[in-house]
Amino acid sequence: MEVQKRKLLILGTGPAGYTAGLYAGRAMLKPIIFAGFSSGGQLMLTSDIENFPGYPEGIGGPEMMMELRAQADKFGCDIIDKNVDSVDLAERPFKVNVGNEVHLANSLIVTTGAEAIWLDAENEPLHKGRGISTCATCDGAFFRDKEVIVVGGGDSAMEEATFLTKFCSKVTIVHRREVFRSSQIMLDRAKANPKIDWKINYQVKSWLGSDGNFEGATLVNTESGKEEDFSCDGAFIAIGHKPITNFLSGQVETDDQGYIIWKENSMTSVPGVFAGGDVVDTRYRQAITAAGMGCMAAIDAERWLEDNAH
Repeated sequence: MEVQKRKLLILGTGPAGYTAGLYAGRAMLKPIIFAGFSSGGQLMLTSDIENFPGYPEGIGGPEMMMELRAQADKFGCDIIDKNVDSVDLAERPFKVNVGNEVHLANSLIVTTGAEAIWLDAENEPLHKGRGISTCATCDGAFFRDKEVIVVGGGDSAMEEATFLTKFCSKVTIVHRREVFRSSQIMLDRAKANPKIDWKINYQVKSWLGSDGNFEGATLVNTESGKEEDFSCDGAFIAIGHKPITNFLSGQVETDDQGYIIWKENSMTSVPGVFAGGDVVDTRYRQAITAAGMGCMAAIDAERWLEDNAH
């Protein structure tokens, strides 16, 4: 089993991980970023980013991630496209297990981000990836001239629905209540789109169709309890995300949803372990704030390493 040691390892990418790598690389810490199998994080699934400063015409999510990756690489950050299997934080140097390799480091930055939440409605496993998706950017083109539903009431649901109108003949937003969590501008944009219809006060009970033949959903009215079958060609679930922290095995303090809790600046409950981005952030969840958190974590890690050099 191969053992390698560095001062700093960064677990995960996205704006937080790549920015941490950029700052740590410029600080001559020679970090390794474990990019995981979904290198670039959720922004790899985002079509257009309009609210990141410096891009007046907007930029595609994958394009931005490739630029951030190149910038981190330029300043001496080694990027490995592998997932971290587990960590041992009982003593320093910390152990990070990646396949058959063991990596040792005096400090870690966790930027593993979050992943989409599924509904877990009846028959969902049967249709995952075969009629039901959590990524309109990835799968929208498969539903050209088709009718689909989008489940959710936040910004991601509005963005998915609006994006899908580029391909689909009709998009129906299904939301369990009359109040929406989305920003007003995103909601207004969806309401102004003639291709978008609405099913308010409804939630999905089960998915319809046999194996490989998606036919729609059974919807339940959240006020009356009445059920109805709703025919459509596809469905997109956009009800939020959960942090990717299982690999930490409870060694770092988290909230009840699994989001890492900062204890001192960007440091976690384990001295020498820092975190940033969507794995921490339950409030803002923006590319720009994730990048800022990556910067904070790298600066905090650099100073901590200076104070704890041995």
